[in-house]
Amino acid sequence: MKAEPACPEPPSTASGGPVSHAISQTARLHRIAAGRLLRDLGLYPGQEFVMMHLWDAGPVRQSELIKEVGLDPSTVTKMLQRLEQAGHVRRCPDPADRRAALVEATGASCGLKTQVEQAWRQLEETTLAGLDEHERKELLRLLGRVEGNLCPQAREEHEEAAADAACGAEA
Repeated sequence: MKAEPACPEPPSTASGGPVSHAISQTARLHRIAAGRLLRDLGLYPGQEFVMMHLWDAGPVRQSELIKEVGLDPSTVTKMLQRLEQAGHVRRCPDPADRRAALVEATGASCGLKTQVEQAWRQLEETTLAGLDEHERKELLRLLGRVEGNLCPQAREEHEEAAADAACGAEA
């Protein structure tokens, strides 16, 4: 059986969106590279975003954390279970609302923070290898504009999903 190439040619149906295809492929490859670095730290891709938010924000309600990281609640719950088992996070009832849970990074995760910072620096250098400073700034500027184009749609999708979930809870 012939091995599939890591970077295949775009399918003909993607010819109407070469930039979208390139972004999708680049994101996939970036996630693979990040996954390799994070695996060495005992993390799965996405868990570092949860930890980054907790390190910056301190204790937050689990529902707020889900909104901040923009992932499915069941995905975040599973991430938190794994992070809790590894000793990186702690969950406890919110004293202001016993129905809600607060999540916080543990003191034991401080060493992990330094390792994640190093992994992200390494990922940045790998990602931008061969680009000069001007090209790096221009890429960041252009990606910021693309992100700005997509954010309203993502926000709308998130709001629709939240409304659908609220309607399902009322039924």
